Amino acid sequence: MEIHRYERLWFAAALVLIVAFIATVVYGAVGAGVEMIDDDGGTIDPDNWQDHEVYDEGIGVFAANDSDADYEVKMVAQHPAFSPGTVTVPENSTVRFYITSLDVIHGYDVAGTNINSMIIPGQISEFTAEFDETGEYLVVCNEYCGPNHHNMEGSIQVVPESEWNPDDALVGGDA
Repeated sequence: MEIHRYERLWFAAALVLIVAFIATVVYGAVGAGVEMIDDDGGTIDPDNWQDHEVYDEGIGVFAANDSDADYEVKMVAQHPAFSPGTVTVPENSTVRFYITSLDVIHGYDVAGTNINSMIIPGQISEFTAEFDETGEYLVVCNEYCGPNHHNMEGSIQVVPESEWNPDDALVGGDA
């Protein structure tokens, strides 16, 4: 049986596409530095979140206690807002986020970056990000959470190190 020349050509083209798709998936999973959020952040009672050791200082931006992050941001999400809504950090900083939801599943997506996490009631999402460039980064909830979902937004302000005033930004509080 002889295989027609065009059949061989289409077979080869399909094989190249399959290999290219597999290579793209492997690169996205390994080469681009994308990590899945795991349960290292721990679990939490959404009704008594203030009692959890992560939130013992309240919510806000804090100096980090460990060596692999410069600052910690402790937040809560409750429809229709993130609290705090605006986070200010200096450029060239490493920030560890701790976020939990008090009501339903939310998303935490920082536009223009690879920061994208699901915020689940009863869990603390923990992830680390580096902010090397100054500017304002828009934060949106990317999981439908209710009738005012489209209003659930915030921002991350990255200011030059020369303008960074820790006394103004390192604040905590309650939601």
